[in-house]
Amino acid sequence: MSLFEAQSTEFQRSHIGPNKQQTAEMLKAIGVSSLQELVDRTVPPNIRMKEELNLPAAMSESAYLQHIKDVSLKNKVFKNYIGQGYYDTLTPSVILRNVFENPGWYTQYTPYQAEISQGRLESLLNFQTVVSDLTALPLANASLLDEATAAAEAMTMFFNMLNKDIHHISRPKFFVDEDVFPQTKDVVVTRAIPVGIEVVYGDYQTAQIDDTYFGALVQYPNDKGSVEDYREFINKVHGVGAYVAMATDLLALTLLTPPGELGADVALGSAQRFGVPLGYGGPHAAFFASKDDFKRNIPGRIIGVSVDAQGNRALRMALQTREQHIKREKATSNICTAQALLANMASMYAVFHGPDGLRNIAKRVALLTQTLANALEERGYELLHEYFFDTVVVKVDDVKSFREKAERQHINFRYYNNQHIGISIDETTTPSDLFDVINSFVNDVDPVAYELEHEDTLDIIPTALTRTSEFLTHPVFNSHHSETQMMRYITQLQSKDISLVHSMIPLGSCTMKLNAASEMIPLSWAHWSKMHPFAPIDQAEGYTFIVKELSKYLCEITKFDACSLQPNSGAQGEYAGLLTIKGYHESRGEGHRNVMLIPISAHGTNPASAV
Repeated sequence: MSLFEAQSTEFQRSHIGPNKQQTAEMLKAIGVSSLQELVDRTVPPNIRMKEELNLPAAMSESAYLQHIKDVSLKNKVFKNYIGQGYYDTLTPSVILRNVFENPGWYTQYTPYQAEISQGRLESLLNFQTVVSDLTALPLANASLLDEATAAAEAMTMFFNMLNKDIHHISRPKFFVDEDVFPQTKDVVVTRAIPVGIEVVYGDYQTAQIDDTYFGALVQYPNDKGSVEDYREFINKVHGVGAYVAMATDLLALTLLTPPGELGADVALGSAQRFGVPLGYGGPHAAFFASKDDFKRNIPGRIIGVSVDAQGNRALRMALQTREQHIKREKATSNICTAQALLANMASMYAVFHGPDGLRNIAKRVALLTQTLANALEERGYELLHEYFFDTVVVKVDDVKSFREKAERQHINFRYYNNQHIGISIDETTTPSDLFDVINSFVNDVDPVAYELEHEDTLDIIPTALTRTSEFLTHPVFNSHHSETQMMRYITQLQSKDISLVHSMIPLGSCTMKLNAASEMIPLSWAHWSKMHPFAPIDQAEGYTFIVKELSKYLCEITKFDACSLQPNSGAQGEYAGLLTIKGYHESRGEGHRNVMLIPISAHGTNPASAV
């Protein structure tokens, strides 16, 4: 092998690890003379690939990093005010460096062995505490995949609790308010159809709920930014024996009356804006909290506090008999590990800022939104709602020309229709950004000439929905607010775990084991991390290139004709595959075929997905 050939394979050698001598020793130990003999003795000839894969030549690590940098620059990162569940955020550097970029946090295995997992179990317990406190509900899990699937999980849980006999469904209807995020509506419908759920859309204020409904879903604040008081609606739903799930925003809940105090049975949403970059839509940790009545039915992992053999406090995964690795087809969900790394980031964000810091961030966002709203109203613009947190919807005469001007200024807004645009403010928004926003509305006026009045009193949140209860009173959220303290806390937890920085982990699973440093480095680059998932497609040429190239490679490797990168986990991939097969049979008029053959050795998510 020439030196030039060796350079192109250096990543493979360094990433896999063993050198020629070590490989020879391992082969000798198992009684074979070469890797080829090992393949010959373990892979039947009739299923062995005969031809070489038609893939590009390997790159060196340095060439790859330059390549991925060049591809990232195809993305155009505008200032985004799109919102719709995704908001730019400031990841504290101490968390970025010591958690997100730290293999001591991203290479641990699922914490089935509690004695070597106490550090991350504590961090996930902190995540659950954040969610439970902010939603004012007593039970929270350790994350789900995203907000939309969390809503679908709530729907499925409610359905199963009130329809015990699958052959006689007495409550088939699920109400979804028209102002729930559109991507959530899409996923809810996709998950509803296969199990016979009828999704009914409407205005929660005029909805006629009867005993054919098993549940309802509302958004708080809603898709158009409005802060609505759902108390009367929740009482109406409870009056017919059904349940209510509320999709919500953790940052907003530092200022708003929490779902639990409004009477909701479940609160769910995304923890993305707690320090997790946009990343063109993910991955982000969803959250799911509920009343105690649902503890045997809630999806996902739950971390519980126990005691060890010496009587000391110990953490472990609790109520595991609900889960797919034990219950299989009788599991409450096919979700397992979910987004633990991102949940840990969100957890650390809350620890670092504490209750006062989170409240200050939320108040700053709300005050900037209020300042913007007042400035637009003073200039004759009509707002759609009176009460809101971070999003205003404005009526404009000519959306097309407005959009063209905004995009020339490298600004993205949300365009609801040909009359209304949405503006969502986030943690990264500055007063000078407001000048740019206003300049998008007012023609030929120098934004420097504006004098915006910054107010300290919030009047965009109604008194009846202003939070009065405390949250995050535990010492862990009130102790680590300097970088040094935070770094020590993160390292203290890390030292309680075993990850690949300590030793090998001889367990097989679909869980991420080791992403090489070169694969992790680009994730925090702005041209990847700051892309909004609903930005115009012509601004995302880098992501489009990656999706097309990876899909092409996977089709070549698997010899399939098409590929989807949409599933957010292996469990969701299984589910998507089953729906594809089901759709194929239905297209041939064979929808009655509903039996799945699953080996007893299959991963527990397989039977859980099939159900």
